[in-house]
Amino acid sequence: MSSPFKYTPLTVASMALLSGLLAPALAQTLDEVVVSASRAQARSFDAPAAIQSVGREVIQNGGPQVNLSESLVRVPGLTILDRSNYAQDLQLSIRGFGARAAFGIRGIRLLIDGIPATTPDGQGQGSSVSLTSMDRIEVLRGPLAQLYGNASGGVIQAFTKPASPVPLVDYQYYVGDYGLHRADYQFSDTVGDYGLVADYSTFTIDGYRDNSRTERKQFNGKLDFNTNNQTRVTLVFNQFDMPLAQDPLGLTAAQWASNPAGAGNYAALYQTRKAVLQNQLGGSATYTVDRDRSFTGRAYYGTRDNLQYQSANTITNPPAATWVGLNRKYFGAGLQYNENTRWGETPVQWVSGYEFDRSREYRQGGGTLYGEKSNDPPTRNEDNQSENSDFFAQATAHVSEAVSVVGGLRHSAVRFASDDYLVTPSSPDGSGSVSYRATTPVLGVTYYATEHLNVYANYGQGFETPTLAEMAYSNDPGASGPKGAFNSTLNASNSRHYEIGSKWAPSRQTRADFSVYQIDTTDELVVAQSFRGATAYTNAPGTSRSGWELSAHTLLSPQVSATLSASAINAQYTKDFDCVGLLCSGKTKIPSGSKMPGIPETSFFSEVAWSSSPAQPGAKSAPVGTRLGFEVVQAGRMYVNDLNDLAPANGHTIFNLSASQRWAVDRAAVTLYARLNNASDERYIGSVIVNQSSKQFYEPGLPKNWMLGVSVSAPL
Repeated sequence: MSSPFKYTPLTVASMALLSGLLAPALAQTLDEVVVSASRAQARSFDAPAAIQSVGREVIQNGGPQVNLSESLVRVPGLTILDRSNYAQDLQLSIRGFGARAAFGIRGIRLLIDGIPATTPDGQGQGSSVSLTSMDRIEVLRGPLAQLYGNASGGVIQAFTKPASPVPLVDYQYYVGDYGLHRADYQFSDTVGDYGLVADYSTFTIDGYRDNSRTERKQFNGKLDFNTNNQTRVTLVFNQFDMPLAQDPLGLTAAQWASNPAGAGNYAALYQTRKAVLQNQLGGSATYTVDRDRSFTGRAYYGTRDNLQYQSANTITNPPAATWVGLNRKYFGAGLQYNENTRWGETPVQWVSGYEFDRSREYRQGGGTLYGEKSNDPPTRNEDNQSENSDFFAQATAHVSEAVSVVGGLRHSAVRFASDDYLVTPSSPDGSGSVSYRATTPVLGVTYYATEHLNVYANYGQGFETPTLAEMAYSNDPGASGPKGAFNSTLNASNSRHYEIGSKWAPSRQTRADFSVYQIDTTDELVVAQSFRGATAYTNAPGTSRSGWELSAHTLLSPQVSATLSASAINAQYTKDFDCVGLLCSGKTKIPSGSKMPGIPETSFFSEVAWSSSPAQPGAKSAPVGTRLGFEVVQAGRMYVNDLNDLAPANGHTIFNLSASQRWAVDRAAVTLYARLNNASDERYIGSVIVNQSSKQFYEPGLPKNWMLGVSVSAPL
């Protein structure tokens, strides 16, 4: 059995680079401020958890700000597989949670300005984040994430930038390979107690692969104001409009070897594609009772329309496949109380609250003819609902100058229901309902060994229900694909998380974080069968994940900075379970010790950047002058199916080059950007579709590609 703790070339390279990173630096770095770990502002160095934050400058330098992968690739323990398929979104996982998702984000809580972008069943879309207007993005991993409820394998929380104190107009435009065009228009101002940020962006790309053209439009607006000296209100509205996202599907091993730019079987013939329109309005209000006490309430409402045209397993005459349409309405509310107090002589920070969220979606499906809806009656017509009702409490006690203890508890109740309106002799009633309940504790301790070194240990329990999409199909072992019927037989998975970590800042210029973890799960949700956009799931009796994560950053000189993140994971099944579906190859069991598919065994990111301007401690914007960057991005081997008997994606290492030049023109700033990604033109598999029944597992990564951009920021 392989172990993530052995000395691999990645480990040796990481440690070698780390020794260089910890060399003396000559300038000061800014302290990260985060809120996700304790639900209140705190220095990330003091937070008793594995948490990283990426700021505005990193987001800007990462690329055209279309995908989370551009900037979050530098966060250890988080894997974002850029499949270059905007119809299915990114494949995003944290410590292996979310890797099974055929589309969208599963197993990870996503919040934007404190408003959930994850529905009660645990599904969300990374495209909901308007990167052009984000100020920072936090990523919380480990046991404390379990206090965010169902499907909290990790938490990603994004924050819109604050309003400018003066009227400010920002404009960005990018062009790149494969017909990429990206434009962004932004206005920000503060008038009295009112602050406004309004951002509108467009994106089009023809795509590297056949049948992969995409068009997007996105708006994000935030209004802050005070109603009195004690109350601060924030209103947020965002819209995501994707009228076209062609789906090139996955490739077989033979197809990838012969033409990685091609589309999967019959994608062009059946015009596989997706269209999405989402609107969401949310608000939060914080009432400050006094210096030590505050209440925060939030509420939101949204709609999402999703129409997808899928492929078929064979060519028919006339060509016929299927379509699926979802019309979703969702809303939620929450109330949170924060207090700084003393229990005896012990200072305590604690928070408690209640959250309710509900989603209702109307699902239809039917046949297509030459990629358009046929005149035949629908084959699916149903109403699906999910809701959660959760109470939580968390407290951090500073029992001495050297020790603090954190404890928390969350009680969650999640309910699902499906009403089937299409019941015929050939389509039996697929209605059903199911409820899940769980109480999840968290306990941790932090030892402040010195002013520059913290050591912490955490334990937590979590649970993850199936999503509505994962319950939409039941496995049909003898058929070519899953059958459309609500699957209420799935259990929620339960997990136990153990974590030990340290944070070392030998100077204000240098910091290194390291953590090791063990996660044991029962009833893990795994893909039983995936075929032509339809995926059925089952429960595996036992899995384990063990791994380590390392991140470090320093200034090697006033003009040279270095960043490193590295991680390794050993994710495997710990008990035999039945093999179902067409991929069993005559076998009846998935044996214990098999690797969980879709999870890269290692990941590595490093960047060395040179700036013509010395670092400026406390600066809130990029300095004037030139910046040059060199990046190394590595992902290790990942398996494509539970049996591990087919060719895995063997990993890759790519090199990226970036450059920018910033000028001050009167009170305005003009910046030019350039990037060359995959400079060595490595041919590699970017992601895999796990347990795909027709063996179209492979989604190619991009070959060498370029991007040019300009940004103008001008006060009025």
